[in-house]
Formats: sequence, C-alpha cells, structure tokens
Amino acid sequence: MLTLADVIEAVTGFRPEVKPIFISEAAIDSRQVIPGGLFVAIRGEKVDGHAFVGQAFQLGAVAALIEHELEVGDGCGVVDLRGLGACGPDELVGLNTAPVCLLVNNTVGALQQVAAFWRRKLDIRVIGVTGSVGKSTTKEAIAQVLSQRYVTLKSAANLNNEIGLPLNVLKMTAGYQRAVLEMGFYVPGEIKLLCDIAVPQVGVLTNIGTVHAERAGSQEMIARGKAELVEALPPAPVGIAILNHDDAFVRGMKAHTQARVFYYGLTSAADLWADEIDGMGLEGIRLRIHYKSETLHVRVPMIGRHSAETVLRAAAVGLVEGLSWDEIVRGLQESQAQLRLAAVRTESGALLIDDTYNASPESMFAALNLLEELRGRRIAVLGDMLELGQYEKEGHEKVGIRAAQVADVLITFGERAHVIAQAARRAGMKKTAILECDQIGVIVDWLRNQLTSNDAVLIKGSHGLRMERIVAALEVDQ
Repeated sequence: MLTLADVIEAVTGFRPEVKPIFISEAAIDSRQVIPGGLFVAIRGEKVDGHAFVGQAFQLGAVAALIEHELEVGDGCGVVDLRGLGACGPDELVGLNTAPVCLLVNNTVGALQQVAAFWRRKLDIRVIGVTGSVGKSTTKEAIAQVLSQRYVTLKSAANLNNEIGLPLNVLKMTAGYQRAVLEMGFYVPGEIKLLCDIAVPQVGVLTNIGTVHAERAGSQEMIARGKAELVEALPPAPVGIAILNHDDAFVRGMKAHTQARVFYYGLTSAADLWADEIDGMGLEGIRLRIHYKSETLHVRVPMIGRHSAETVLRAAAVGLVEGLSWDEIVRGLQESQAQLRLAAVRTESGALLIDDTYNASPESMFAALNLLEELRGRRIAVLGDMLELGQYEKEGHEKVGIRAAQVADVLITFGERAHVIAQAARRAGMKKTAILECDQIGVIVDWLRNQLTSNDAVLIKGSHGLRMERIVAALEVDQ
C-alpha cells in the first residue's frame, strides 16, 4: 500500500526514515474520506478545501496536502515540504504520528506527483480510453471483459481529468493486474499529462467528434489532442493502439505511434469487424463478429446499434490481452456499460428513455437510432448541444434532419435547439408535429397530458440544461 513516506518522497525526492503509515486512497471531498485516507485540499472557485481539513481528519484521514498554514486542532503537525530537495528537514525525522498536514506549493500538482510516483511502483498493465463519444461505456465494457481473467480496476464514475485520474491511480494496489482508465480532453497537452501519470501500455480511441470544439477550436485540434494517447504508448510489442478504422481522424493516428496498431470497425478493412447488426430496442443487439478466420454470432444487452462499436472495442482489448472468445463473450453479455441511459415508465405507461447526461451530434444520432428501433409513437425531446464552437449550427441542423426521419413528434428545448426544429421542418416534418419550448414546465405539461402507453419518448440534451427534471416530473416510482 501507499505510505506517508511514499507521498513525501514523491513530492520532495527525500524519503524519511519513519514507521509505515499506510494510506488507503485519496479524496478531494472531505465527505468521501475513508479511514487511512489522504485528503487533498484544493482551492476552487466557490469552495476552498482547506476549510474542511479538520472534518477530513475526524473521518479518519491520516494526512492532508495543503497550500497554506491553517489551524486544524491539537495533535496535528504541519510539515513544510516546499522547496525541499534531497535533504529533508529535521521535523521529518521521527515523524511517526498521524494525522499530519503536508504543506506544498500546489496541492493539485502534488497529487499528480504522488500518483505518478505510485504508478511506477506497480507492475500493472494500464488501458487508457479516450475519444469524443463513448469513453465511459467503453471503459465499463472493457473492464467487464478483462475481469473474466484479471483482477481489474476501472476509473470511478467520470473521474477522467487532471484531478480525477490521479485519484483513480491512487486506488491501485499490487493486487490489481489490469487498470482501465478513462482520459478526458479539453485542451492540447491534457492527455499527455494524464499519460505521464498513468503510463498506459494500451490505448483505445473511440472517435473524433465536435464536442468541446468551443475550447479546442476544431476537429483537427481535437484529433491532435486525442492522439497524445497513442503517442505516449511504448513501442510494439508492449504498446498497442486500438483504433477506429471507420473514423478517418482516428485511422490516421497510426502515423503518430510506435505501438502495434489494431483496427476495429464495421468493414472488412479492419482487423476486427462486425456486420449484420440488429437492434432489438431495449432488449439489446445482435451482431456478427469477424476476426481472422473466425466468425461469431453474439447477442449482448447493450442498447442501440451504435453499441456494436463498444462491443468491438472491448473485444479488441480482450484479444490483445490474451483472453479467449469464451471469456470475451461472457464479459460482454454480463456488461452493464450504459450507466447513463435509463428506461423508465410514466403514469400513462409511456416509455421514457432518459439520456440527459450530455449531448453532441454523434450521441444525438445514436440516441435517435435507438428511438427508431422502438415500437409505437416516437417522441424526441431534444435540447441544446453546448460547447460545439464553430460546428454549432451545422451540428444542430444535422440532428434536426435525422429527427425528422425518426420521430413522429419533435419537442425542442433551449435557444440553440430552435435550429433543430427549423431543420426538421425543412426536411419535411409537419409543423403541427413540432413544439418549440423554452421552459421545462411547458414540456412536462404537454407530455403529461398527451402520453399514452403506446408512446416512446427520448429525452436528451447537454447536461447544463438539466433536462433530467423532465424525467423526474414524469417517472412513476416503482
């Protein structure tokens, strides 16, 4: 296990001669501290974690990383680690009691140093997952497949940034054989930083979409940032890049890595590919998988035809990590990867598909494809897609065209979503079948009065719109 001496050595380069004080894991929220934990006090825009160091110690933290002096009560020492090199201060000699505050220049930077130090202590293969859409479901599916043979750690929730990933790394112990870590992207250089910490041997790229283009600038810039994962992989045969052959941006990343490249896709040009994909609504999908001379017919509980790509990614990792097809298929059939999509019923018996976590053109298309698979009257409630930058108008227009092909009724929510409605009308959808709204209450009232047991309703928009309020107002407690 990680020790207090490890933390100090990671930050200063000096290893104190102290008795082992073991650290269970790290947390930045004092409410999530467990006994033996390391609390990292971070100054946020609204909340300063330094105000909760005392609470963290009450819950059992043995140490806290802090950026400035503070009063935390009797019995707690403060050790200043700022500016130390190979020689430690006198107060580190005989440091055998906890809790203790460790004063550093930057707590986030110190957290990253500790995680990188600890990662290099462990003999574990790390699988990094990135892409514009499908990171979390892919991470879940890969972990489920690998767990059929290996003791596998996976990223908790969506902790995939410069703070979340180090927290996940510090959950690693010598008992784990594989770790599947999601890597998010907002600006160039971010994934390189995450790779410097996690040291992945396998990199999985899902796709390059337009989400976060507002910050990154363009799909080309997004692709450049995502490519940092394959650039960081070790050379073949240790390093393996699993790339989406159907996405031109991802396919071209072969030129950016010395790792072995393994392509997956929906055509025979890929190493691993699938066809005969049959969406069965909420019952999952059936597909035929091809690999070398082998052909398999598989049924999995993942929802929507787009899930075929998730299946291929997880299967690809299983193959390169030495699993048999029996293990891979068993893992896929046990997978509960789609944690963000839920199907619930209203009082009238209508089916609500709650996909309100986030939205991009790519994920909107996938959700509309799922709606198309469902029986009865199809109602699409679609909200603004945020952070699309230069692709904002084009993205909303394309979604509107697809909605006109799929939905019997279209309800839009938000200023940008008016473009969805306009595009749907131009695509031939009747004006009477489109309702444009700027208030959640109006949508809830319309649905409550109009829904029948024959209706299937998709609700999707960017997280900032809080469209889950529609689901909460209509869902019947089971």
